[in-house]
Amino acid sequence: MQDHDNNTSQSHIPFRQLLMSVLSAFLGVQSDANRKRDFSHGKLSHFIIIGLLLGMAFIVIVIGVVQLVMHLAGV
Repeated sequence: MQDHDNNTSQSHIPFRQLLMSVLSAFLGVQSDANRKRDFSHGKLSHFIIIGLLLGMAFIVIVIGVVQLVMHLAGV
């Protein structure tokens, strides 16, 4: 826990924590402590960019899975 406390005192959020925060937001399971950390130390533009990239990746994966299933079904 000591390492986590040191990260919250910095003026930025490391990429790994930023990514985990965005993934947690996608699933709706963000903890209150992490939400407060994100709002106090994170940059909005970073969250928007990561969110858009993950959203586009999700759409591409869904389209790919549908195309694969349709190909395997012979449609």
